[in-house]
Amino acid sequence: MIPLKTIEDLIGKHELLEKELSSGSIDKKTFAEKSKEYSNLNEIIENAKKYVSYESNKSELQKILDDKNSDEEIRKMAEAELTDLDIENAKDEKKLKLFLLPKDEADKKNAIIEIRAGTGGLEASLFASDLFKMYEKVSHKKKWIVELISISQSEAGGLKEVIASIKGNNIYSTLKYESGVHRVQRVPDTETQGRVHTSAATVAVLPEAEEVDVKINESDLRIDVFRAGGPGGQSVNTTDSAVRITHLPTGLSVSQQDEKSQHKNKAKGMKILRARLYELERMRIDQERSQDRKSKIGTGDRSERIRTYNFPQGRVTDHRINLTLHKLSEFLEGEAFDEMIESLTLQAQEESLSNLN
Repeated sequence: MIPLKTIEDLIGKHELLEKELSSGSIDKKTFAEKSKEYSNLNEIIENAKKYVSYESNKSELQKILDDKNSDEEIRKMAEAELTDLDIENAKDEKKLKLFLLPKDEADKKNAIIEIRAGTGGLEASLFASDLFKMYEKVSHKKKWIVELISISQSEAGGLKEVIASIKGNNIYSTLKYESGVHRVQRVPDTETQGRVHTSAATVAVLPEAEEVDVKINESDLRIDVFRAGGPGGQSVNTTDSAVRITHLPTGLSVSQQDEKSQHKNKAKGMKILRARLYELERMRIDQERSQDRKSKIGTGDRSERIRTYNFPQGRVTDHRINLTLHKLSEFLEGEAFDEMIESLTLQAQEESLSNLN
């Protein structure tokens, strides 16, 4: 049960915001902030009002049922109405609990996605490329903006590593469950016997941190510059434009050489470093808060196998929620991606709710 005062406070807050927004006496910045808060409350305000009136409505129906002189037809109607009322109250309570769950501030942020080929040689690099194309297609459908930060290609035309920034609305909340080991089972183009090979790629999704999120002291950084190297070790630049930034307190190191400008390489490197430091601090806080419990979803453990893409059977399976979609080609085209994400989000919410009880 949610304390009634908690829900009454939400209703009171909604009414207060309504008055403030219609007063015309608040500045633009405050108006925007309060409008957003009001909009969020709008999503659950009807549920809140029904939840608060549940006991009185139930009491009225119970009086009819307890009245021995009540007409039988009216009693049956009251009984059916009471059953519906209980069902609706359970739904309202669940929705309110979800609304009251602690919010992850990172959910609203843009994301940095890092994809690396794992075990499986050239086939793993081709799979890493397939994954990146999938995320590009998802982004295109959602009208997100993908900005390439760093890319390293393999001889077969695949990707050894790719790092990109994805910008839009609530990016991290959508992509955060993608972190982990993605496994592929298929017959490589180079396989003459038609045998199925298993390869893997790792995906890391980090919330993009602003300077206000992570304070980095210049004295904590060691910055090395060197000449960018091309395929086969050839020099592609006659100036020291490549940059390696090392964060001395943590030992985290980022190298960036995609741009011809040392300044641009440093800016891109700092963006990646800031995101990794922010994620490191988030993981530390999460571990402190949940020493006694572990969620199987969104643990941030990138060594964990989370999903298998089986080409012979045309299926994609997420091992955390035991969900299999027989829509592999659609999934890689970004068509069935939302179905998987919605299931993961729902399961994560269920886990969070069970931890509240």
